[in-house]
Amino acid sequence: MKPIPYGRQDISDKDVAAVVEVLTSDFLTQGPAVPRFEAAVAGHCGARHALAMNSATSALHAACLALGLGPGDLLWTTPVTFVASANCALYCEAEVDFVDIDPRTYNLSADALTAKLETAERKGRLPKVVVAVHLCGQPCDMRRLKVLADRYGFALIEDASHAIGGSYMGEPIGNGRYSDITIFSFHPVKIITTAEGGMALTNHDKLAERMNLLRSHGITRDPDLMTHEPDGGWYYQQVKLGYNYRMTDVQAALGHSQMERIEGFIARRHELARRYDAMLADLPLTLPWQHPDGHSGLHLYVIRLQLDRIGRSHRAVFDALRERGILVNLHYIPLYRQPYYAAFGYDRTDFPEAEAYYREAISIPMFHAMTDAEQTRVVEAIEAVLA
Repeated sequence: MKPIPYGRQDISDKDVAAVVEVLTSDFLTQGPAVPRFEAAVAGHCGARHALAMNSATSALHAACLALGLGPGDLLWTTPVTFVASANCALYCEAEVDFVDIDPRTYNLSADALTAKLETAERKGRLPKVVVAVHLCGQPCDMRRLKVLADRYGFALIEDASHAIGGSYMGEPIGNGRYSDITIFSFHPVKIITTAEGGMALTNHDKLAERMNLLRSHGITRDPDLMTHEPDGGWYYQQVKLGYNYRMTDVQAALGHSQMERIEGFIARRHELARRYDAMLADLPLTLPWQHPDGHSGLHLYVIRLQLDRIGRSHRAVFDALRERGILVNLHYIPLYRQPYYAAFGYDRTDFPEAEAYYREAISIPMFHAMTDAEQTRVVEAIEAVLA
């Protein structure tokens, strides 16, 4: 029987046709497909600017640079995230620290952040940037984080790699009401895909201008950004040290086509989540809790094992599910446990909720192309392993 992955892209005939159209056009890159995709995402989210890049990691790096993060500065984020949420600071030669998670949403805890900021203010060592990660697609408590950002003077990035198509307080994630920059990921297991790719959204003209330069070698053809009048129609200038972070038109065509189905993708994920909620309700598991202020993109469905009731270890359950062809995963190993970060000397006792999460969490299959039969098979495997 074919294994069931924890996530999988859904490519339609229309998606394929959109890509083929670009492949047979005059532009494989730096053509019209990228701005068309950017306009579609910006319009969906209600943001002024959207800048497509070759990955969400690149977008995070460009966002940090645009915000002026550099040597001697601090970036704080959650430890329960992919390494890119913290690595972006190290690329800028800044330092990283972590804030413990909320025990119900698994996002960065506003209470823990408040306490950490109060201590940091007394020590005179406040963060310049906080990266709030919308884990599983559920938005963080952005209103509280924005109040703290205004009070303590840090910039706020939403790492919404899991969250396109979701909403917060009735408004689309990515609209920039509570943050300086929002980042989306379009990796194949995410809600929509461009194969690889990411995007930065902002309502700030200067931040958009900086990120636009940074993603393309620091080169501009805009006379207003040049040091003198152009020498001719061929002329361009490199005005900053930038990177080759551009998205191709091939990728953008796929993303634009996928955006046309995003509402259906999110609706199906919520249907699957409701079915999981019902079918798993009587098992010794803690099921995902959704905060009423947010509407999750449901990139992931994370269960937590009630180990005191199961009689099997976390690893034993994980391995047994994989042996049955249910390709579960764990999102994520707390970053301070990674050897590279552990060398900086973080104290695990500072993050009791993240540690508890890591002892118990398993991501079970969740993707919009999943059939009811596949989902039933997942549940039956969980029941058998926990019996």
